[in-house]
This record gives sequence, C-alpha cells and structure tokens, in this order.
Amino acid sequence: MLSLVLTAALAALAAAHAGHEDAGTQEPFVGWTKDDLDAKWGTDWGFSGISTFAHLPHTRCLQNPDVEYDIAILGAPFDTAVSYRPGARFGPRAIRAASARQTSFRGYNPRAGLNPYQDWAKIIDCGDIPITPFDNGLALRQMTEAFTNLAHSVAPKDSAESTISYRRKPKLLTLGGDHSIALPTLRALNKIYGNVAVVHFDAHLDTWHPAKYPSAWVDPNNPSEQSFFTHGTMFWVAHNESLILPNKSVHAGLRTRLSGIGDNEDDDTQGWVRIACDDIDDLGVKGVAERIMGHVGTETPVYLSIDIDVIDPGLAPGTGTPEPGGWTTRELIRVLRAIEGMNVVGADIVEVAPAYDGVGETTALAAAQVAFEARGDL
Repeated sequence: MLSLVLTAALAALAAAHAGHEDAGTQEPFVGWTKDDLDAKWGTDWGFSGISTFAHLPHTRCLQNPDVEYDIAILGAPFDTAVSYRPGARFGPRAIRAASARQTSFRGYNPRAGLNPYQDWAKIIDCGDIPITPFDNGLALRQMTEAFTNLAHSVAPKDSAESTISYRRKPKLLTLGGDHSIALPTLRALNKIYGNVAVVHFDAHLDTWHPAKYPSAWVDPNNPSEQSFFTHGTMFWVAHNESLILPNKSVHAGLRTRLSGIGDNEDDDTQGWVRIACDDIDDLGVKGVAERIMGHVGTETPVYLSIDIDVIDPGLAPGTGTPEPGGWTTRELIRVLRAIEGMNVVGADIVEVAPAYDGVGETTALAAAQVAFEARGDL
C-alpha cells in the first residue's frame, strides 16, 4: 500500500515538473497584450520596486519638458544654506523610501472620498534637481532655472478642461532639502501667477534680516547674494524681490527664540500673521484652520511650505534645527485637512535630515504622510 502511495506521489511530481518544462519552452509573450502584462507584472509590494514616491512612474522632467502631469513630486537635495545641523540633502531619498507603503491600489482616502493616485490627477515623480553642494550662488541659480522651467509644464488635456480653475495648471510638490529652496520656487511661481501668499508651517519665522546672523567677514554695505541666502532668510529675500502678496501670508506653529522683539517687528513689516505653536491649545485645530483660511481666503494663490520641525522633535527628530514643544504629527495633518479649500499652486516639505532620525524612520514617515495629505490641498 505504501509503495502505491509513493508511486502516485512521484507520478504527480513528474507530471508537475513536465508542466513547468512545457511552460518554460513556450514562446514568450505569445497572445499577451500590454494590458495583460501590466496586470501580471505591473504591481509592486510596499517593499519591492525602485524608490520613487509611492511607486509613482518616474520621468526626469527637466530632461523631458514635454511630459504632462497634474502633480509632480520633485526632489531638491540641497542643504548648504543651513545654520545648524546639515543633512537635509538626503531628505528626498528618505521621504521616498518612507512612502513605499503608499500604493495606488491601496491609496483610497476614506476621509477625502478619493484615491489621489487614481482619480482626477496624473501624478508622477520627476526625480531630483542635480544641485551643486559646492557653490550656493550656483545652486540658487540651478534651482531657480529648474523650477522656472517646470512652472511652464502642461497638464493633461482632460485635466485642462476641468471646471476647477486652479487644476488647469500642473503643480509641484517639492521634497527638500533645507528651507531655502522656497526662494527659487517663489521666483518660478511669480512668472505664472504673479505674487502669491505663503502659508508657512514652521517652528521658525524664516523672515530674518540676514544681518541677524552676525559676521565681521560680510560687508553690510555690499553683501553678496550668496551670503544673504540661508534657510532663515529666504522669505526676507522673497519679500524684497516683491514675490509675496502683502498682508496675505501666515506662519503657523511658531515657537523659536528671537534675537529680540525686532524680529517680530520686521515680520510685521513684511506683512505676515503669526500663529504660535501654543495657540493650538487655546484655539484647537478648527480655530487655527479658521484663522488661516480667514486671512488667506479661497481665491488667493497660495504656496504651502511645510518645515518638518513644526512637529515636536520627540515625534520628528530627524531635522536640522529641532525645537522642543511642537505640534504632534496628527495636529499638523488635521490642520492641513481643514485648509483644503485654499487655492494652493505649489508646495514643499523640507528639512528632513535622516541622519538624526531613528531606525524606525519616524521623521521620514511623518513627512511621507504629510505629503499624502498635502495632495488634498493641491
């Protein structure tokens, strides 16, 4: 009896082996359509595939200016304008890696009632701007040219026919990089939209006069553009270049030390409204969002700029200028959800420095989730 069972089992194995041999000898791809091949081989698991944001298709957009998209993810791996800890040049890579669990086939957002990867928008990953780490003057020129070129990209025709006016132009969601990348972005947006408002989530003002960083080496009467270009001065420079709409911009999440009350007075002169980190305790998420929306409105073109250090370093330690006492990741996400009615024409997520992150990729995961939520604003 045992021999009969073994014989049957061996026969079954032999038949299976023969079947595999037959499959291997069949002519490849015979009878298969492209749709068939895409269905069979075109899906990645969260842990497989090359590292694009959320497994999106990758096109080097700066080399392929005819490519069409509604939203593009763009890396700006630049960090030589920081005032404290460097390392944000590795931010785009870390955020992409942390976004791996986001896939189009499991991307439905029940709160928003849509899948941002499959519904109206064509979203792609444009790769990174190749930015020099040796010369900040050249780096600023490279970023300005890159963002300006991409600002003239074209949305797909079906999107261009949308009845929602601000969806007729493609948008960039930039992964930094330090916060100075906002200046070349604002220069590029100015070519398309004119002056825009900025909704700025950050522990820091970033409207500081460059002379607030004291140096006997810089001639205050004849400073170089490069010496004034830092991640704490770029909005001051943008104001002086008349890139920002007067009296329409908002800081939220502020909690840093100042050089003196004059910092706030300079900020007032530049036309900003300040929402302190502590205000969320008194106003709640709804109150913070209402204050932002009440000041900015729904028609004003807005640049959304999110410094990851708005989140408490206990929850997002991987950043260059950490400030204890910040918002939770959940609070930031809920505020972003509550301001989705804004006319956002571009956005960034900056200052992720993975060298200071933990093995759990806490900061990069937060940034990837914030990017997912920010697409609801775009």
